[in-house]
Amino acid sequence: MSPTSAPHDPQSMDATKAKNLDTTTNTNKQIEDLYKLIDGIKIATFTTRARDGSLVSRPMATRERIEGGPDIVFVTNNQSHKLDDLSYDNHVNVAYSKGQNWVSVSGTASLVNDRTKIKELYKPDLKAWFGDLGDGVHTGGPEDPRITLLYITADSVHYQLQDKSTPTVLFEVVKGAVTGALPETGPIRELGTSELNHARNIATQ
Repeated sequence: MSPTSAPHDPQSMDATKAKNLDTTTNTNKQIEDLYKLIDGIKIATFTTRARDGSLVSRPMATRERIEGGPDIVFVTNNQSHKLDDLSYDNHVNVAYSKGQNWVSVSGTASLVNDRTKIKELYKPDLKAWFGDLGDGVHTGGPEDPRITLLYITADSVHYQLQDKSTPTVLFEVVKGAVTGALPETGPIRELGTSELNHARNIATQ
């Protein structure tokens, strides 16, 4: 770099993101669309950091998006290795993807042993994942002490909403490959702490 040249702005260098970044839609609408995406995609990819620094991902079924908020609840086995990761670092990522739509939630995880809430969220399909150990205690039922809730408190959210048909999106990509024009694949939205707290405040009003 010459003494007179300015460093590149990373945002301007990510031209595709800049092309699709939505800076005009109000927060309430962005939050509303986020809820629809999360509620419409049952299986998430849950990522933790292990003690050796490596990232570990696994599929998990969302049991609940906390009503009126961006936070997420999973049911987990408190004997799972993922809890070892969380005891080391409770910062996590939860990702959803369906078609051209995707959501990335960064936040912190906490274990909640609320037996009343566990009974409320319990569904018979959970027994298949916990199994009945035959000791009368670890039955895979709602009273099974292995069953624990995993609450994810969102710190930031990034998502893209497909507002065009798949053929139109593909045409945009092909056109970009031929002409060099940046494809318009759908609005990318970013929600930080202030926007997420706004959503939580609305829920408590």
